[in-house]
Amino acid sequence: MKYYNNILDTIGDTPLVRLNNVCKDIKATVLAKVETTNPGNSVKDRMALQMIEDAEKDGRLKPGGTIIEGTSGNTGMGLALVAIIKGYKLICVLSDKQSKEKMDILRAVGAEVHVCPTNVAPDDPRSYYSVSKTLAETTPNSWYVNQYDNPSNAKAHYLSTGPEIWEQTEGKITHFVVGVGTGGTISGVGKYLKEQNPNIKMWGIDTYGSVFKKYHETGIFDENEIYPYITEGIGEDILPKNVDFDVIDKFEKVTDKDAAVWQRKIAKEEGIFVGNSAGSAIKGLLQMGEELTEDDVVVVLFHDHGSRYVGKMFNDDWMRERGFLDEEKTNGLDLIKDHSGKHLVTVTPDDPTSQAILLMNQYGISQIPVVGDDGFVGSLTDNQLFSKLVENPGLKELPVKNIMEKSFPVVDGETSISAISKEFQNGAQAVLVNYEKDQYHIITQQDMIKAIA
Repeated sequence: MKYYNNILDTIGDTPLVRLNNVCKDIKATVLAKVETTNPGNSVKDRMALQMIEDAEKDGRLKPGGTIIEGTSGNTGMGLALVAIIKGYKLICVLSDKQSKEKMDILRAVGAEVHVCPTNVAPDDPRSYYSVSKTLAETTPNSWYVNQYDNPSNAKAHYLSTGPEIWEQTEGKITHFVVGVGTGGTISGVGKYLKEQNPNIKMWGIDTYGSVFKKYHETGIFDENEIYPYITEGIGEDILPKNVDFDVIDKFEKVTDKDAAVWQRKIAKEEGIFVGNSAGSAIKGLLQMGEELTEDDVVVVLFHDHGSRYVGKMFNDDWMRERGFLDEEKTNGLDLIKDHSGKHLVTVTPDDPTSQAILLMNQYGISQIPVVGDDGFVGSLTDNQLFSKLVENPGLKELPVKNIMEKSFPVVDGETSISAISKEFQNGAQAVLVNYEKDQYHIITQQDMIKAIA
């Protein structure tokens, strides 16, 4: 009989699949290393097993112990599978930007899940780095994995992923492309492949809001580059010890939108249902495509499975809310589609200006129409309010009619985008759309920018 002794024996030996459509404009042969066939559906299974086995060997992880890790979800899943087979408890700490699917899957395989805010500094006690360390310090018989600095992370890819790629390409690989997060994959694979052929290029994919690209090129850790981003699994606001910058030849940054759009393209055009970092990797490769020739063989690693992003990147409403869907917009109705379900916030001429300010802050809006008995009679914008209140702070206690400007232009739903654009070019701060009888919505400059971008 042919069978595996347990699920851990199925880790590795993932397929290499030629990409025929999403990379058709690239001269090189492009092959995807599809890591979704691992039992936890991601490349992280490899290093999860290696890290636990190494910790067992040197005594850091003892029988019946508790494994604690900060994770974007995939490492947690790999650790969970190993913990189940080997009899450990697992506590995973995630940031709140990770998909609900990842959190639900971790709970389904028995992990205890803690969720922390994304938009805090790494040393903030609320960050998932800090919470992970605190839990490790306060939980008896526990071991903190720390995939970012744990050398067994890169070791796993040096021992398995790198040799598999070399064998599968018969040593013909010229470029390896992968999203960089903890750095274990690119560093381990890169070390192995460059030992076989030092001319093989390692291209790391980064995201806007992360520090890797600039640090690699200049040696400067620029905190001004750090800001929240949507892309999952790649980029960092720290420098993990597992990122071997000497092995990496080049970094390329990809936007959140492009990562999501190309993730969906891979599914629709190649039939490969993979995660967010795969979209980043393909778009990054396309951005560097002019550097490739017909003789090149490129391997792009696809980290994880698309099922973990069904509620996000594969959800049209989620994509539309963020302006990620490239839907053709031709008229006023198209421009208000994203927020047509929300009510139009207005004030009357006799309302206190302080109430208008309160509403603008509450709803996060920069402009507000003023409605009287005969319809729209004026408007308020944050720029105008600021300049007038700086001159006379007492105006905020007076009725809106004492500070309002002229009303925003009104158009019907069929008015073309070009005609609406002219209203803004003529000085309008916003435009109102009459989309049904006595029903209006507002178009802002931001809406126009999203339509044009």
